[in-house]
Amino acid sequence: MSASPSDRKFANTLARGLGVLQALAVSGEPLTHAGIARATGLPKPTVSRLTYTLCTLGYLSHPERNGPFYPGPAAVILGAASGLSVPFIPQVSGQMQRLAEETGTLCTIALAHDRQMVLTHTWQPAGGMVLRVRDGHRIPLLGTSSGQAWVAALSAAKFEALEPDPPLRAFRENGHMQLLRRGFTIATGADRASGQVNAVSVPYFVPAFGAPVVFSCGGPARVMTAAHLENETGPALRDVVQTLERQTGQPPALIAGSRQGRIGDDR
Repeated sequence: MSASPSDRKFANTLARGLGVLQALAVSGEPLTHAGIARATGLPKPTVSRLTYTLCTLGYLSHPERNGPFYPGPAAVILGAASGLSVPFIPQVSGQMQRLAEETGTLCTIALAHDRQMVLTHTWQPAGGMVLRVRDGHRIPLLGTSSGQAWVAALSAAKFEALEPDPPLRAFRENGHMQLLRRGFTIATGADRASGQVNAVSVPYFVPAFGAPVVFSCGGPARVMTAAHLENETGPALRDVVQTLERQTGQPPALIAGSRQGRIGDDR
């Protein structure tokens, strides 16, 4: 069971402090006290105490008295350390860049957070940007191929922990069948959150996370047709992930996720 504000073990002050850092990360730009309050929904006096503490600890920087807040040295170091804990990125980065060049798509790796998919790594063709997004960009879980690949690869127990409604259940089932049949997912028809972008996704299970991350390729729907994704880009992306699985000794995400679920049930 995941922690919540009603859980006696849940540290609300810590959660609020992390919420301030998250608001800064999501915005992609410095935020004032008022901006942080709007982003977090916290009262300004609470925001003031949190930002003072975070600045004292080095997680925020506030160079001007009435100016905005920036990520501080401690936050940068923490981010760099977390990047080092994902060792497969150097192994696959060159392949993802080549895939972006060969397919003319934006290639990404995404992690799930708070019912959204967060793009943690992006690769664009050298000739120019396919889509104007950057690391940290968030997209919906429901209605995107990356979200579909992620929920499809979750163990049954972890999926149920999301308290899924009928649309999410159907979305997962469709993605599960796609992964079994062809090894990648494409959100189509009523399952799509946006008709402006077409994308294809493949999950990769990360033992350190106990959950999958998702590799994706996408582009504007006007040039990136569903047929192109299904016949060319999807198989190419699947090959990249399967190569990574062989290199790291990881089974496919569907198998790894189900094993993780059984292990978790035994504890």
